[in-house]
Amino acid sequence: MGKLIRKSHNVSLLMYHFVFVAKYRRLVINERVDRFLKDTCLEISKRYEIRFLEIGSEGDHVHFLIQSVPSYSPTSIATKVKSIIAREIFSKIPAVKKQLWGGEFWSDGYYASTVGEYVTETIVREYIKNQGDTGQYKQLHKEKLSDGQLTLF
Repeated sequence: MGKLIRKSHNVSLLMYHFVFVAKYRRLVINERVDRFLKDTCLEISKRYEIRFLEIGSEGDHVHFLIQSVPSYSPTSIATKVKSIIAREIFSKIPAVKKQLWGGEFWSDGYYASTVGEYVTETIVREYIKNQGDTGQYKQLHKEKLSDGQLTLF
């Protein structure tokens, strides 16, 4: 489970699910590569504010549950993690580079989604919709969907 990260001007609990796919979907992630990949992630955690909560690999792709800080965008996290892992694997296990014809370790794209600890999208939508309904504050506008059309009033 993620823990609150406290900084001088913010407190956050940001978690992401990433999936990175090996180039050409080649089955290059064996036990040795997996073990080295996880060790590399521990080193990344020491240098950056990126915490790996879970790592699971399956031959041609890897799932990560990552917690980080607001100053790191999902794109910057993916870029850092992918580039460092690829560089380290290619330097320590050169046979992998040969399997990929001397090219890149990862495919260009990736999957990313946010993960909530206790709150689902439905709960957040209801919370936001009900803002201003307490009578203490004047509600400036409210969203209403009618026949698929968005109406603000």
